[in-house]
Amino acid sequence: MGQKINPVSFRLGIIRGWESNWYGGKTFDAKLIEDEKIRKYIYARIPKGGISKIVIERTLKRVILTINTARPGVVIGKGGGEVDKIKEELKKLTNKEVQINIFEIKRPELDAKLVGESIAQQLEGRISYRRAMKQSIASTIRVGALGIKVKLSGRLAGAEMARTEQYKEGRIPLHTLRADIDYAISEAQTVYGKIGIKVWIFKGEVYGKRDLSPNVGVISASGQQSSNNQQTGKKRPDGALKKRTKK
Repeated sequence: MGQKINPVSFRLGIIRGWESNWYGGKTFDAKLIEDEKIRKYIYARIPKGGISKIVIERTLKRVILTINTARPGVVIGKGGGEVDKIKEELKKLTNKEVQINIFEIKRPELDAKLVGESIAQQLEGRISYRRAMKQSIASTIRVGALGIKVKLSGRLAGAEMARTEQYKEGRIPLHTLRADIDYAISEAQTVYGKIGIKVWIFKGEVYGKRDLSPNVGVISASGQQSSNNQQTGKKRPDGALKKRTKK
C-alpha cells in the first residue's frame, strides 16, 4: 500500500500535520473551497516566490496563513507592500481579517515541492531532462538527504511517444511510517506539451512523539527552529544512481 498512496497523506497524524487546521461544521465544504481559492490566488500572485506550502488556520473572525518559502523577500515585497496587497485581496475573498506569517526555508534542496519546481524551470528553459534530474539529485544528497527519487513523464526530449523515466539515489522506505518522506508533484509546460514531475525525498526517521502543530520544523521569524525529534542518520555510501525507463 505504501507504494501506491501519497506518502504525505499516508503519514498524516503520525509524523505529519495537516495544512488546513480548522473546524468546519456545517460549512465545511465552503471553507474547503475557500482554502483552495486562497492557495491558487497566492501561487498565481507570486509565481517566483519559491513557495513550498501554505498552512491555513481559522478562528471565528480571522484567517491565519503561514507561507513557507525559500524567498521571503519576494513574498514580502519592498517595505512589506506585497503582503499588504495580498491581505486586502484575501480580506475581500474571505470577509474576515487576514494574518500572514512568513517562514523561510533554509535548505530548499530538501523540499520536494521546490526541487520539482526547479526541475520544471530547467525543462522549460530547454535544459536536458537527464542533466536537470541528476543535478537536483546530487544537490539534495549533498545537503544531507538519505534518499531521493525523481520521476518524469511525458514527451521527454521531444520524443514522438510519451514515456516515463526515473532516477533514484539512496533509500525511499515508503512502507515505514516513521520515515520522514516529503513528496510533491509539479508540471513543466514545454513546446512539446506538459511533462509531469514527481519527487520523493527521504530525510530520516522520526522516533518518539512528534509535535504536529502547523509550523513545526520551520524557521520562525525570530530565527528559532521548532524541535521535531528527527534522526537524520547517515548517507548511503554505495548509493549509485539508478535508472529505470518505461515506455
